[in-house]
Amino acid sequence: MPCTVITGGFWGDEGKGKIISYLALKDRLDVCVRTGSVNAAHTVWYLGKRYALHMVPAAFVNEKCRLLIGTGANIHVAQFLEEVEETKVENRIGIDYQASIIEEKHSIQDKTNAHLKGVVGTTGRGVGPAIEERVRRSAKLAKNIPELQPYLADVAKEVNNAIDNDKEVLLEGTQGLMLSLFYGTPPYVTGRDTGASAICSEAGVGPTKVDDVLVVFKAFMTRVGAGPLPGELSKEEAIKRKWFEVAAGTGRERRSAPFSFEIAKKAVVINSATQAAVTKLDIMYPQCKSVRSYEELPEEAKQFVAKIEKETEVPVVLIGTGPGALDIIDRRK
Repeated sequence: MPCTVITGGFWGDEGKGKIISYLALKDRLDVCVRTGSVNAAHTVWYLGKRYALHMVPAAFVNEKCRLLIGTGANIHVAQFLEEVEETKVENRIGIDYQASIIEEKHSIQDKTNAHLKGVVGTTGRGVGPAIEERVRRSAKLAKNIPELQPYLADVAKEVNNAIDNDKEVLLEGTQGLMLSLFYGTPPYVTGRDTGASAICSEAGVGPTKVDDVLVVFKAFMTRVGAGPLPGELSKEEAIKRKWFEVAAGTGRERRSAPFSFEIAKKAVVINSATQAAVTKLDIMYPQCKSVRSYEELPEEAKQFVAKIEKETEVPVVLIGTGPGALDIIDRRK
């Protein structure tokens, strides 16, 4: 049952899109299921082009991969159709017929709710109000939307059949554990759980069918919006270290801080992670840029990776050394 779950270990922005796109190409994925909602974008650099995807799975780079959006997801119809056109995946993408819909009214509610916008720091994409309506059992579902009829699928059935037939399956999580409604830093959290268990639930896959949980860390931490960020640096210091970033999907500035081993350990435990990936090692150590062999890394970078492994007690199997999908050191056996 070759099924892997990809989850974020910090506050999102860890580089999950890069890791997923690499695995899609390297492991020749058969099926990739995206969970979550439109408030999180995965950045993929492929063939010299940058994609910031809110709906389409990052595994689209593999032209033979079946792309699915799980029943637990929330669909922004216009965003979905726009990305389908951009990525040219019309004939191989499906949406679960019971996925819920984000309407324009939800975005308006998000932007005008003083608590969500001013205190929590929501993206304003309407995700929270859409989830609230779903809990009230009054949300529109994908099966009710004419424009989505060509894409409807029974995702749980399809993905479980794929796993049972030894297909290569990846479940794509969004955001990061520290934005989880349950395990993050309330009230500065998203409207759903973001851990591996929730990813499985949203995709319709039970825990006994998962082989690996790969938690993705960035070599330093970033966070958008309000809420605590241990060790937070000033914007000036972040710029000096080249850690200053702007969110791919929303354009919001990211706050920066050094890697937290305590948070990393928490992420590994709650996600039951079996493996880890570390991205942007080349930003921490510029001499790592585009390196494809672990042996070629400078000693300081190796020590950093070794400390992550020692503190979290899981192997770091993938190391990002550049923005491209294939700028990866692959340490898997």
